[in-house]
Amino acid sequence: MAKTQEYYVYILASKRNGTLYIGMTKDLAKRIIRHKGRRANEFTAKYDVLKLVYYEKHKSLDEAVKREKQLKKWRRQWKMVLIEKQNHEWQDLSSEVINTGSPVASPK
Repeated sequence: MAKTQEYYVYILASKRNGTLYIGMTKDLAKRIIRHKGRRANEFTAKYDVLKLVYYEKHKSLDEAVKREKQLKKWRRQWKMVLIEKQNHEWQDLSSEVINTGSPVASPK
């Protein structure tokens, strides 16, 4: 039986209440490593938006793209509330993604 492809929508922050970046990928660990190495995106590298503060898993590309676009249209305060529901301390969640190659459990 073939493994179902998963897609991730994620939010990076420069610091608590700092600059935010929303992205989407099928390989979250690889993308976070690229961001941390300042090779994924000019904006995130320039503004030090390197801290993974939120992510969610989706079962289809269409679903993930739709959610990414939805979050990008949200007001900043709504994004902050979403992050703080799952990650009140704004901790960098990168280690739970990078150490295993995939998220331990989706916070969604």
